[in-house]
Amino acid sequence: MSREAPWDAVGDYVLTINGAARTVSGSWLGESLLYVLRERLGLPGAKNACEQGECGSCSVLIDGLVVCACCVLAVDAAGSEVVTVEGLTASGEAADIQAALVEAGGVQCGFCTPGFVVALHDLLGRRPDADELEVREALSGNLCRCTGYGRILEAVRAVQAGRTDAHH
Repeated sequence: MSREAPWDAVGDYVLTINGAARTVSGSWLGESLLYVLRERLGLPGAKNACEQGECGSCSVLIDGLVVCACCVLAVDAAGSEVVTVEGLTASGEAADIQAALVEAGGVQCGFCTPGFVVALHDLLGRRPDADELEVREALSGNLCRCTGYGRILEAVRAVQAGRTDAHH
């Protein structure tokens, strides 16, 4: 009797991505969330770099927690709310974090930027007044080979100041 091995299984499931239900059809159930986002759903914001959860370039939010999409099976995200860098603002315009990174020169090759934006969005949503140590800790899973991080930290301070000014 022939039986399909679980690693060969193909199926359909629904993911909630950036507030919208998206059906994933005929996929191999062993596909990473990163692969499904980029290749099946056309959301290229999360970048494919290390595929080991070491660089942070594929960071997304799943049920409000920052995770590396390369380390999550897409089918395991069914029933959860996934937010990608494309979904951080309702209108699709650049988030203040993205604009600040550009202004401060914290974007050079840009490959790591989506992961930094997702991690900073999460941190500043939870801790608007995070100090430098908290910022560095929140970004510890994100690697950048171009900026040296100083300009990224400068962008965080600018966002914090802008948000403080906006509330007064």
